[in-house]
Amino acid sequence: MNSKHNHPTDEHAPQLNRRSILKGIAGVAALAALPAALDACSSSPATGSTSSASPSSSSSSSSSASSSSSDSSASSAEATTAGSSAAGVAGGIPQATGTLTIGSNYSDPGVKKAFGSVADAFQSGSGATVKVNTIDHNTFQNNIQTYLQGTPDDVFSWFAGYRMKFFAAQGLASPIDDVWDKIGDNFSDAIKAASKAEDGHFYFVPIYNYPWVMNYRKSVWDEHGYKVPDTWDELMTLCEKMKSDGLVPISWTDKDGWPAMGTFDILNMRMNGYQFHVDLMAHKESWTDPKVVAVFEQWTKLTPYYQTGANGRTWEEAAQDLQNKKTGMMFIGAGQAGQQFSKENLPDLNFFAFPEINPDHGTDSMDAPIDGLMMSKSPKNKAAATAFLEFLGTAKAESIYLASDPTDVGTAKNYDESTYNALQKASADLIAKTKNIAQFLDRDTRPDFAYPIVQNALQSFITNQDPKAVCQQLETQAKSIFAS
Repeated sequence: MNSKHNHPTDEHAPQLNRRSILKGIAGVAALAALPAALDACSSSPATGSTSSASPSSSSSSSSSASSSSSDSSASSAEATTAGSSAAGVAGGIPQATGTLTIGSNYSDPGVKKAFGSVADAFQSGSGATVKVNTIDHNTFQNNIQTYLQGTPDDVFSWFAGYRMKFFAAQGLASPIDDVWDKIGDNFSDAIKAASKAEDGHFYFVPIYNYPWVMNYRKSVWDEHGYKVPDTWDELMTLCEKMKSDGLVPISWTDKDGWPAMGTFDILNMRMNGYQFHVDLMAHKESWTDPKVVAVFEQWTKLTPYYQTGANGRTWEEAAQDLQNKKTGMMFIGAGQAGQQFSKENLPDLNFFAFPEINPDHGTDSMDAPIDGLMMSKSPKNKAAATAFLEFLGTAKAESIYLASDPTDVGTAKNYDESTYNALQKASADLIAKTKNIAQFLDRDTRPDFAYPIVQNALQSFITNQDPKAVCQQLETQAKSIFAS
């Protein structure tokens, strides 16, 4: 991400205390043990292969990265000369020995290949052996507490925001200030703030982010003469026109339990503003506040234009419907939509910021989640983990990743944006000009509140369409979870 990108600072982050931390530990259900699932889904960074095992799978495989390309070999020679201190200066690859294990939720084929390229480059350049244990995104996310409390990998993929701070406060991750001493010059102050926990220490190294937007196919819109809506009324008019043209206006999905959270976020920020939204995520505002009820009431006006059966449809399936021209729009991350488009169709993908609802807030806020990695509480190979995170925090590593992921955007301020395609340029520009950036509902609130409480409540709302009932359900649960 460039220095021009604006992100929330710790000033607005929900505060953690010892009692809330202990309550959070007790509140997260111990599902299937994630370390076993990760072992069952171990993959080679070079090939990106995986068994796609469920948590109960008994199959197991583990292999190191294969020999790298000549470019990686050149990087290795450079690192031998420059040493590990080059990571934050010239993009060199620090030296390391032994085996480094990485727990990864980068399970979709595109991002899996991209991250595998980064791991492969590190192995070739550092001298360490790298083993990436990949598991599907939702399983990893739903079992993260059990995983981190067990015997996790040396480093693991995760998210910036409250969810990073939550596990740091529980002592389930290692502070990495020494890493940031090397990579700090590569990032803006806003990114640095997003990578710190409440204790003032760094715990997170970013690699990419992406905006949540309304995605569409340019060819479909050109065919019908559709125009980008600037206001809610214009959006409603567009949806009606799409229906009359035989299109389902909006792809809609929530089988995975998180896509609907993004719609709530944007409606709340458009109607009530960024500060009210982050305060609600911290339960400084009540879910039964008339402002929140109004958000759900507004949401019901969108549902006539959605695909039916959202709770039984994955986000990948919904994105495929957009690609296959069965729907006119889809509100999801630009990077996520792009992952489901073929190479041939990707240039036809475009997006726009969700339209204005309340002129007092306009379009000054959006979700633009930052993804990256953290170090586990007791890594078996801390030296290699440190070296890998130093490498990850460079424009060089981001360029390797984004070479295989043409949908997300880099976070390092010295990243060469001339390499971006049209979609990435549009993403970077939109993030840059947006005043307030949120991380996404399940990253901006307590994890034990997001899952399963908000998840279940939103899926119930999708079925029942009862704004007051869902608000009362959420407030009752929030009072218990956030009790001090």
